[in-house]
Amino acid sequence: MQRDIVQRPGYPAGRADTRPAAHTSLPGNLLAPSAARRFVRAALEEWAGLGLPAAVGFNGRAAEDAEVVVSELVTNAVVHAGTTVELVVRLEEGDDDEARALLLEVSDHHPARAVRSDRPESGSAADAAEGTRAVGPDEPAEYGRGLQLVGTLAERWGITYRTGLKTVWARLTMDDWSPYPEAAADPGLQHGLREAELLAPSARRALRDDADWAGRGALSFLAEASDLLAGQLDEDIVAALSGQLLVPRLADWCAIWLEPENGGPSAVPRLASVWHRDETETGPLRALLEQDPIRLPERVGTGPVSMPWPGGEEAEAVKDGEGEEPAVSALAYRITSGGRTLGAVLLGREGLARVPDEVTALIEDFVRRVGLAVGAAREYTRQATISRILQRALLPGKVADIPGVSSSLVYEPSDDGVVGGDFYDIFPCPGDRWCFVLGDVQGSGPEAAVVTGLARPWLRLLAREGFGVGEVLDRLNRLLLDDAMEAAEAAALMVAAAGGQQTADTGQSRFLSLLYGELVPLPGGGVRCTLASAGHPLPLLLRPDGEVRPAADPQMLLGIFDDVAYESQSFDLAPGDSLLCVTDGVTERRSGTLMFDDGDGLAGALAECAGLSADGIADRIKRAVHEFAERPPDDDLALLVLQAG
Repeated sequence: MQRDIVQRPGYPAGRADTRPAAHTSLPGNLLAPSAARRFVRAALEEWAGLGLPAAVGFNGRAAEDAEVVVSELVTNAVVHAGTTVELVVRLEEGDDDEARALLLEVSDHHPARAVRSDRPESGSAADAAEGTRAVGPDEPAEYGRGLQLVGTLAERWGITYRTGLKTVWARLTMDDWSPYPEAAADPGLQHGLREAELLAPSARRALRDDADWAGRGALSFLAEASDLLAGQLDEDIVAALSGQLLVPRLADWCAIWLEPENGGPSAVPRLASVWHRDETETGPLRALLEQDPIRLPERVGTGPVSMPWPGGEEAEAVKDGEGEEPAVSALAYRITSGGRTLGAVLLGREGLARVPDEVTALIEDFVRRVGLAVGAAREYTRQATISRILQRALLPGKVADIPGVSSSLVYEPSDDGVVGGDFYDIFPCPGDRWCFVLGDVQGSGPEAAVVTGLARPWLRLLAREGFGVGEVLDRLNRLLLDDAMEAAEAAALMVAAAGGQQTADTGQSRFLSLLYGELVPLPGGGVRCTLASAGHPLPLLLRPDGEVRPAADPQMLLGIFDDVAYESQSFDLAPGDSLLCVTDGVTERRSGTLMFDDGDGLAGALAECAGLSADGIADRIKRAVHEFAERPPDDDLALLVLQAG
């Protein structure tokens, strides 16, 4: 058992404390726990990135344990002290007697010395106020229930008293931490379920006290739930998290139905999530509920509606003194957002003939947040669908096959829900010519889509009109500048018509980097390549012997200056030669402070591809880019390999 202590163990007196530490002050409100979690994770990531010896072994489990401990400590300080909270995170290297550890210290400025309990306990009030009474093995009560979780995760914890300051600290050893096994399911869902498990993992770690929901406990729960649900962009994950937040804190079981987004009155709701405090009962409960989907009458609002217990006569009955009645309660709530019905929540409480009013009101507030989260997830899904359709329209459905040349293309937008700024094209032109394009528009989203939607058709038109490579870029540059000027003038007129004042950045820049070239087959084999690079990463030419060299000279971006004259370079691609063209999502791929192309990293990776086919080169470079850093790429990635046969 943990006891109140007078002094926290630390470094010996007189020895300088050189342990890595991070400190922050947090306001005494319900936003503090989530801020504390983000601060701790940021500190751990920074120390791990710096390669500190004590940080070796950090993993997702370590960060999650630290986050839940600091969340409980800060929540306890906010709820029971209400003052500004000081948070200190320290790394301990470890020695012969001590293992490597993470030390979390949360201080408040409340004058009371004791850490308040969530429920009264027997014992001297004076003793409790002084924090000196020993805690027996059968009465773990002088601390809030959240501290039981701290005691479970921490090697040890305690309290340090100073003048005007009370510090609750916890020490988490790192040597026993090990990462979870890789989950086969959707990683976003697994991560979301892990977070929900921290909030309401089991009946053992989430004791129910209805009286507590009438006070600050309800506000803390709603704040945590809002923070957790707000970041989800999938309605099924929202439903899964919602069920785990409700069970077992507020209910013994819970089921969530979601209406089809485009369904009419005859559409059948979908049972999206079922949770039961007894995991062995989840399957039978789901099978029972799937037989009769819930549909609340239109006249029912957002408040609770009493419902028959699932299974009807099969429900267990208990004697209440007047007859046989089931001592159970089942309530339903409508899920709404923006005046639209999105689904329903059905939950049950055993051992109660009636759920307390404060609990039903809390659940109603929680269901409102579920509705907002589901509505936001559906809006994101709609926008992502529109974006994917737009993306497919902006890119060619099929690239042309070039006689005597094998090609391989890799295109990976950084965000599946947003139109990327990279684009490509390969198309035939009159005169036995084949043209290829790889471009990167400034930014992403609708603005980038506008430029892509203009540039690709213009390029095809100019190329098929017979203009040379340099002339095509000259005219495309002029078109982009003219279009940008027209857009700026239109925006200025709109501002003036609305009675506003024009600002310096009313017009929107529309510029892009572009690699454009054309290929002409040669009679003896191979092709003649003519190309130009406008502010784009330079293409690299790979010879069969492994020699790599740039195949173009750098020139100005398109859409910035109107007095630029673009020039092209020509060379022969002999059989076996390969040309690699990439966007800056490849060359500027980051790992800490390093980029993939630092020290000619791309050329070095390409040199190792000698003897590979076009597909082999593309796959090797793509894998090298992905493996350069642990995190997924945060920019669009596009690369094109052309290999003469």
